[in-house]
Amino acid sequence: MSRKRKGKPGKKGIQNLTNSILSILKKDRNQSFNYKQIAAKLGVNDASSRNQIIKTLAKLAIKEEIQQVERGKFKAVINTEYHTGVLDLSSRGSGYVICDAFDEDVFIASNNINRALHGDEVEFYLYKRRKRGKLEGEIVNIIKREKNEYVGVIQIHEKYAFVIPDSSKMYKDIFVPINKTFKAEEGDKVLVRIEDWPENADSPYGKVIKVLGKPGEHNTEIHAILSEYGLPYEFPYEVEEYANKLDTSITKQEITKRRDMRKDLTFTIDPKDAKDFDDALSFTILENGLYEIGIHIADVSHYVKEGTVLDEEAFERATSVYLVDRVVPMLPEVLSNNACSLRPHEEKYTFSAVFKINDNAEVKDQWFGRTVTYSDARFAYEEAQAIIENNVTIKAEEVFNIDKIITQIPKEVSLTGKTYSTNPAIAQAILKLNTLAKIMRRKRMKNGAISFDKVEVKFNLDQDNNPEGVYFKTSKEANKLIEEFMLLANKKVAEFIGKQNPKKTFVYRVHDEPDVSKLAALQNIVTRFGYKLNFKDRKSTSASLNSLLSDVVGKKEQNLVDTLTIRSMSKAEYTTHNIGHYGLAFDYYSHFTSPIRRYPDVMAHRLLQHYLDGGKSANEEVYEEKCKHSSNMEYLATKAERDSIKYMQIRFMEDHKDQEFLGVISGVTDWGIYVEIISNKCEGMVSIRDITDDHYAFDESQFALIGRHSKNMYQLGDEVVVKVKNTDLIKKHLDFHLVGKSGDLV
Repeated sequence: MSRKRKGKPGKKGIQNLTNSILSILKKDRNQSFNYKQIAAKLGVNDASSRNQIIKTLAKLAIKEEIQQVERGKFKAVINTEYHTGVLDLSSRGSGYVICDAFDEDVFIASNNINRALHGDEVEFYLYKRRKRGKLEGEIVNIIKREKNEYVGVIQIHEKYAFVIPDSSKMYKDIFVPINKTFKAEEGDKVLVRIEDWPENADSPYGKVIKVLGKPGEHNTEIHAILSEYGLPYEFPYEVEEYANKLDTSITKQEITKRRDMRKDLTFTIDPKDAKDFDDALSFTILENGLYEIGIHIADVSHYVKEGTVLDEEAFERATSVYLVDRVVPMLPEVLSNNACSLRPHEEKYTFSAVFKINDNAEVKDQWFGRTVTYSDARFAYEEAQAIIENNVTIKAEEVFNIDKIITQIPKEVSLTGKTYSTNPAIAQAILKLNTLAKIMRRKRMKNGAISFDKVEVKFNLDQDNNPEGVYFKTSKEANKLIEEFMLLANKKVAEFIGKQNPKKTFVYRVHDEPDVSKLAALQNIVTRFGYKLNFKDRKSTSASLNSLLSDVVGKKEQNLVDTLTIRSMSKAEYTTHNIGHYGLAFDYYSHFTSPIRRYPDVMAHRLLQHYLDGGKSANEEVYEEKCKHSSNMEYLATKAERDSIKYMQIRFMEDHKDQEFLGVISGVTDWGIYVEIISNKCEGMVSIRDITDDHYAFDESQFALIGRHSKNMYQLGDEVVVKVKNTDLIKKHLDFHLVGKSGDLV
C-alpha cells in the first residue's frame, strides 16, 4: 500500500523565497501586494521572515523583475506572453499542457506545476528557449479545476487523517481533519472532496463524503471506479419515486396521435443477456417490389419530459455505464427495463424511421414520426446468426428466392440448450434484411468508411462475480445487420434536419479527419510488423487503414494494431456544428437509436418532433452546451468501463500466478516494457530494473530496450514469455516477470 504519513502538512517556510514571491505576483499579476500580504500567503509572521521578504522585494525591484507601483506595493513585470491549456500529468509528477496555440504539447517540470492537478485548465508561460529539445513552461494560474473529488485509502492518526489517492496522477495526499472523516475506519477506501488548499500547506485539505468499503472487495472496487469519475451508482429517492408514478399504460387516446404499426411483422435482435431492448425492426414486402423497413426506437421522450427531476438526472448522467459485472443505467428500471423496453408480445410507444427500399438497398421513400408497435419475437444475436448461417449457400448477389430459402432453414434452431422455433416469415425477413445490410456495408466501405471490428474482452463470472474465464466478443453478420439499419436511421434523420433551409439546430455525432502526425506515428509502428500504409489522400488513407485492419485479423499483433489505429483517429463527439463523420464516411450523422442509454438521442427525438410539428430552430448555444456535457460524460464512462475491465483482468490473473503466458510487447518506455498476453488480452508491465541479464536503455527510434553489452533487443511487437510477479487490485496495476523471448525458449 501507499506510504504511511508521519505528520500533518507543514509550512513551506522561507526557502526558495525569490521564486515564491515571483509565483505569487505572477499568479495575480493584475494586483499589487505589500510585504505583509506576501508574508500571509507564505504562512510566515515572524520578524526575521518579514525582513527577508522586504529585502528580497527590494532586490527584485532593482533587477526590474518586479515593479513598485506605489510605496511598499509591488506587481510582477509582464514581459512574456501567457497561454491557456489543459494539464496532462504523468505518474512521475511532471506533465504536459495541451494548448491549441502550439503544434506540440508544452512540457511542465514537476517543480513548475504550482499546485495544478491533472485535467485542470491552467494559465502558463513559455520559457524563451527550448529545454531538453522541447517546449517548456511554467504554470502560473489555475483557471478551472477538472475535479475536486478523489478515491483513496484513509490513514487515521489521533487528531487528523490523510487520504492516499488511488490515482497515480494525483501527486498529493489529502489532509482531513479528524472531525471530517465521516466515521471512516483505518484502511477504508473512501471518497474525499478537496475543500481548500491554503497557501502555507503542503497538502490540500478535504473531507470524506462517502465510505466505499474495504479495499480489494468486489463492490468496493467497482463503486470506487464509478466514484473516481464522478459517476453515480444509485438514483436519488425523488427520481425513483417520480419514475415509479409515471403512467406507462398504452391508451387509446395516445394511439390516435400515432401511426399504428402493430400489425407489421416486428422483432428485436439483441445480445442474449440484454435486459432492455431499445430498438426493433419491422419488415413488409410491398406489391411494387419494394420493402418497407421500419427502425423503431423506444419513445423515451414521451416519458422523460423537459424540466422534470427525471430529465435533470438523465441529463447529468448523459449515458449508461457498462461495467464488467453490471450496467449503471441512465434511466430508472421502470423505464429502461419495462416501459421503454420493446419486449416481445407487448405494445409499446415508439419513435420510428420507416423506409421503402429496393433490392439494391436504395431508399426510395422515408417517413419519421411517433408510432405504436408490437414486437412479435425477440432474438438473440446467436439465434439470428443461426438462421443466416443455415442459409450460407444463398449469396447476397443471387436473386432472392424465398421458397428456396425457407426449405433450407431447419424448423428449430438449438442454442445453448434452448430450442427456438423459427417462424418462416421472420426467417424470410432476417435473410432479406441481411442481404440488404451487406449491400449497404459494401457501399459504405467503397465511400471510404473504416471498418473497426475490434475484439472485445468479456468475462465468464460466477455468482460472486469471480472471473472463471475470458472470451472474446466478435461481430458477426447478425450484429452487422442491426448495425447497418441503425446507421441508416441515424444518417437519414440527420440528413432530414441538416439539409433543411433555413438551417435548424440539431445534435450531430461528428468525427473529424485523423491528425497527420498521429497517422505518421502509426505508420512508423506498423512498418515494424511488415505492413505498409498509403496516406496520399482521403480515399487511399481509408483503403489503406481497412487493408491493415483486415490483414491483422487472427495475428498475434491484432489487438495492438487495432488499438493503435483507433488511437490515431480523432475522437467522435456531439455538437450542433456538423462536419460529417469521417469513420463512417457520412456527411450527416446523429445518434437517434438508443435514447434509453444516451441522452443525445433523447435530444435528437425532441428536436425532430419539434421540427415535424413546424417549430422554429432551437437555441443553438443551449444545445451546444448540452452536447459538450454529453461528450464529456461519455468520455468518463468509457474510462470507467476500461478500468473495470483492467480490474477484472487483474483479478483473473491473481489465480494464475504460477503459469507462464505467451505475450506480445505492446509498449516500450524508458522504465520498462508492457506485455499483452495473447490468450486473454491482459496487459502488464515488466520493469526495466527486473531485466537483469544486461543494462538496458530505451531507444525511442526503434521502440525498443537495447542491452548495452549484449545488444539484445526487446522491441515493440516481439513475442515474449511472462509470469505474474504482482497484482494490485487497489492501484489496478499488473506486474510481470520476464521469462524470456519466445524463440529462445523453444
